This record gives sequence, C-alpha cells and structure tokens, in this order.
Amino acid sequence: MSVKFLTSAAALAVVGSMFTFTAAKAEELWDPYLRGSGEGIPSGALAPPGFYGELDNYYADYSQFDNNGNRIPGTHLTVLVEMPVLVYIPNFKVLGATYGMAIGLPFDYTSFTPFQRQTPGGGNLGLYNTVLIPGALSWSLPHNLFARVGLTVLLPTATNTMSDYFKGNVKNGGAPSGNAFSTLQPDFGISWLWNGWNVSAAGHVSFNIGSDDNYGGVHGNSYHSTTEFSADYTVTKTIGRWTMGVGASQENQFSNDTLNGTPVPGTRFTNYSVGPIVGYEFPGGMSVTAIWNHCYGVHNDVGGDFVDFRFLTAF
Repeated sequence: MSVKFLTSAAALAVVGSMFTFTAAKAEELWDPYLRGSGEGIPSGALAPPGFYGELDNYYADYSQFDNNGNRIPGTHLTVLVEMPVLVYIPNFKVLGATYGMAIGLPFDYTSFTPFQRQTPGGGNLGLYNTVLIPGALSWSLPHNLFARVGLTVLLPTATNTMSDYFKGNVKNGGAPSGNAFSTLQPDFGISWLWNGWNVSAAGHVSFNIGSDDNYGGVHGNSYHSTTEFSADYTVTKTIGRWTMGVGASQENQFSNDTLNGTPVPGTRFTNYSVGPIVGYEFPGGMSVTAIWNHCYGVHNDVGGDFVDFRFLTAF
C-alpha cells in the first residue's frame, strides 16, 4: 500500500484534546481538538475500503501565557496523550463520496506546576472523553484535489473532570483527565495530492454542549467554554519510503468563556505553532510520522513545544 493511501486513513482519525488549564483564574482545562494532530495527513482524502488503526503518542512541554502573550514565571505543564483510533471505510459511496467512520479512546497523563489544592509531585492518569466520528465524506475533484466534510462527537466519559478536582479527588499533582460536557465538532478539509506532494488544510469548529455545573466546587456554579476554531496545515513531499515537509496549526476562541452567563475576562485564547514533519513507510504497510512544533502568538493559553509520533497500519 502506498504512503499516500495509508496516511490518508488518518484524515478520518483526527481526534483528541489539548490541555489549557490556568491555575490563576477560572478557565476550563481541555480544548476538544488535539493541537497539531492532523499535520502530515492528506486531510481532504480517505483511504480505500477496509479497517485501519492509528496510535498517536503525543507529548507536550508547556508554560502558561497571559492575556498579553507573556510567559507566566513558575508555570510548567507536561502532557502525555495516548490516542488509539479505529477507522472503518465501508465499500460504498454516499452522494458520490467515499464514506468512513471512526472511534477513539484517548487517555492522558498530566503534571502541572504550580497546581493549587493538590499534593505536590506526581501526576494524574485517566481516560479522556470518548471520541466518535459517525461519518465523514470525501470527494475526488478535478486537478488532483480532494475535499472532505465530517462530524466529530466527544462524549462526557472522562475518568475525572474539574468537579472532581474541586472536590479534592485529584490530589497527585496532575489535572483532571477530561471535560464534564459533550462537544459537537464539524470538520472540513481539502488536499492537493500529486506526484508525492501533499498540500492540505483541515479546519474544525468546536461547539461545547452544556457546562460544568459544579465549577469551583459550588453546586450550580455553571462554567461554559465557548466556541473555538482550530486548523492544521501540511506541505510534504514523499520520495520512495520517506516523507518530509512542514506542518503548522492554529487555535482561536471566538469569545471569552462564561461563568453563570457572565463573560470571564482574559479567557479568550489564541495559539499558533509550526515545525518539521518526517515520515517513513515500513515494508508491509505500517508507517510512522514524527511531528515537532513550536508554539508562538500564545495568549491566555499554554504553549511551548510538542511532538507527535503517529503509527498507522491497515488491518
């Protein structure tokens, strides 16, 4: 199987989350979309019919940045996200498009300094929200273009959330493993694939459904994380078994979060990142892609460096 077809399976499997908790003020901790996890993928295309597996090994080393884009001294966050994904592409068309679906069950380990109300040291390990992609459609267009639309749904199935944190049930120096609410995320992507080139862009709009109604440990204290836009960009060239290029990502929140319906100042975030991509396809069809990004233009968010080692295979 060619690198083009194998890696395109992951266009359906862009799932996960990213940690954005701020110890100094009220703010939810996880974005619905895992920053940069779609880099290196032909985001407009899907694979041929079959079952595919993906495992993202994602590590981030971050600091907190304030509303003016300045690093907050003494803050340090490490995050490890393990993101197994199963993708199924059935052998039929919908509206002339290739159809696919996927499920992801991410889990994460977090450690943050300083972290109030917790025992210093160690970290927290737990399951993140279950991620479902009930449907994605990809059309093959003229001039080597591919376009995709889809929907991602995040379910409130995390091991622990902010309510558990404020109740004192997360005490080991880490952070809650997921969110207490659901998310609906329309996805769209476009790719130009020709002679080993992959020029792609993928966008996501995340609508958080519901709120954390026990925020701060107070019953009925309702904190709502507002809508955000995220995107990944890829320019790579495949020669033989090797793929090399550059990737970038962005995250932009549309407005400040709200607490009991009132906007919380300084919670609207922005974040951008860029870095190299290197991939290799092993004999037998398995491929690995390594991504490194450095964040810049960070406001009201965590930023620094992240790496992702992505393994893909067809079953």
